[in-house]
Amino acid sequence: SDHMENIYGYLMKYTNLVTGWQYRFFVLNNDAGLLEYFVNEQSRHLKPRGTLQLAGAVISPSDEDSHTFTVNAASGEQYKLRATDAKERQHWVSRLQICTQHHTEAIGKNNPPLKSRSFSLASQGSANSPGVQRRPSQNAVSFFNVGHHRLPAGKRVPIMQPDHLVDMMSQAEGQQRDLIRSIECLPVSGHLTSLDQDLLMLKATSMATMNCLNDCFHILQLQHASQQKGSLPAGTTISWLEPKISLANHFKNGAAQNFPAEINKPASVREEQSIAEPCQLTREPEEINPDEELEDICDDKEDDLGAVEEQRSVILHLLSQLKLGMDLTRVVLPTFILEKRSLLEMYADFMSHPDLFIAITNGTTPEERMIRFVEYYLTSFHEGRKGAIAKKPYNPIIGETFHCSWRMPKSEVATDDGSNFSAHSPSEQGTLSKNLESQTELDYYTVKFVAEQVSHHPPVSGFYAECVERKMCVNAHVWTKSKFLGMSIGVTMVGEGLLSLLEHGEEYTFSLPCAYARSILTVPWVELGGKVNINCAKTGYSASINFHTKPFYGGKLHRVTGEVKQNTTNTVACRVQGEWNSVLEFTYSDGETKYVDLTKLSVTRKRVRPLEKQGPFESRKLWQHVTESLRDGDIDKATEHKRALEERQRNEERLRAETETPWCTKYFLKEGDGWVYHKPLWKTVSAAQTQQTDAN
Repeated sequence: SDHMENIYGYLMKYTNLVTGWQYRFFVLNNDAGLLEYFVNEQSRHLKPRGTLQLAGAVISPSDEDSHTFTVNAASGEQYKLRATDAKERQHWVSRLQICTQHHTEAIGKNNPPLKSRSFSLASQGSANSPGVQRRPSQNAVSFFNVGHHRLPAGKRVPIMQPDHLVDMMSQAEGQQRDLIRSIECLPVSGHLTSLDQDLLMLKATSMATMNCLNDCFHILQLQHASQQKGSLPAGTTISWLEPKISLANHFKNGAAQNFPAEINKPASVREEQSIAEPCQLTREPEEINPDEELEDICDDKEDDLGAVEEQRSVILHLLSQLKLGMDLTRVVLPTFILEKRSLLEMYADFMSHPDLFIAITNGTTPEERMIRFVEYYLTSFHEGRKGAIAKKPYNPIIGETFHCSWRMPKSEVATDDGSNFSAHSPSEQGTLSKNLESQTELDYYTVKFVAEQVSHHPPVSGFYAECVERKMCVNAHVWTKSKFLGMSIGVTMVGEGLLSLLEHGEEYTFSLPCAYARSILTVPWVELGGKVNINCAKTGYSASINFHTKPFYGGKLHRVTGEVKQNTTNTVACRVQGEWNSVLEFTYSDGETKYVDLTKLSVTRKRVRPLEKQGPFESRKLWQHVTESLRDGDIDKATEHKRALEERQRNEERLRAETETPWCTKYFLKEGDGWVYHKPLWKTVSAAQTQQTDAN
């Protein structure tokens, strides 16, 4: 009875991207089984601003942090809430779960199960409903021959052993596969089609049920492992913990996939599965010699629409499983929509204008340096996209790294004469690249880049670039959060970057815009949206940049506007407008106007080590078989290689959970809420200056 007392208090409630988090006064009404909230405690006597029925609800602590949790009502409505600390969250979660269980059981007692149940594929309701008129005599039992089995009276349910559970999961998987196959084999026209609304809903709910069972099964595995831990030697694994079935990616175009035996798998797949657990490899940072890197010759433009058109049924099948606002972090997307590069390499491609990057520190005044940074920032997104088609880079494996560098002739870097942009034709750029090899070390600057996937859940990447000669570096961490928005997918880039200009003692903090994949059923394309800020606390200069999404009616695509101002005097030093993938117009305080055509802007090819010199967890080496299969157009083979990598990552994560072994990063260290490169230039330069002072 103590646990069923009403509780109340303030919690933060997430509303939307615009409003964000707001404090609200919540009341748990145990007698009615309701969670209610009010604007504040004083308005408690008024009508609640919102109410959730807790019967049948699911209360889930979030893995984002130790304060957040969600309440998912049976109606589909969701509250995302945040307590002040982990203790308060546990208090609310436990009370909500007790109340939910009590009222869910009460409904079950008051509504006994029917003697005979069948799932009608027709819409339930009156005989006049459209579903009944469409196919009045058809139901799931008659069509799929699916029945429900009841235990004889008085017979107790036997306690399942682990191996029995695996067998039952395997049987359930087979039955669900048969169900999907039966639906997909239906004609595309007629009274009962494979795209019927009820059948699509049946596919979605059956898949959701299997995913839920898989999650429960994994929880049982972890519980069993913790019970056995005390009686087993350290490092011992339990045989039944390794999954004997694969619940992800059952189908391609609706057909069941036959998973070949281990002996029949290609050698490359067996190699991917047999790579040792990353923490058992050397996690010591590796110094990459830029002289070992060669100019990149890969040019994987993503202009092929054929795969998207041919795989329409796969996209429809995927959409039938998603809900608006659903987090896509754990959703396995089909292989054919992938780019031929990792997300870590995509971050490197944002640095494809190293001349503009280096030119930032050459500005003679704080105002000029801020303007140059904004100019560089806005020109970086165009080259980050490989073609006009919205495809998705590989999700990096935890521990994955990417290294590259750029060599930039000093004569091509703007000084203080205002010539910020260099434009070369492709032929001129090719000649320039060839001439680089014959130049001495003093003739060019080197920009080095390293990226690492430092976390899997949530997916966080860290990347760092530096130019030692110009004493400048940039450090950033990005958490990509994907959500399903109906006919588009939104990706929020949570995190922060820091540009350090050590010659001037200045630090610039910046954020990243959101990205959207639009028209995912036709010709998918990418647009950026949201407001980003750039700030330099020392100089008092800041910049606000707005990436505008296209309005429903009219308006331009890819529009961007922004301004640079001095915070102390509130004077505007520069305004910018245009398109982030086309032409930008910069208007300065002296009235001068400059236009930059991004399509004609020179691109410096990055330099990477050959595959044979790369480590097993460097991006191109790790994904090489997936990339080769995509280049050959062999989607099935690419899917097989991709699945092997993902399955290995899941097994490693499970093993770390069993042995309570923390993940060890290689290049980045956790500092507060962010990740910082282990040997940033500001520490190296500071140490060198200290040594010089001591010597003097």
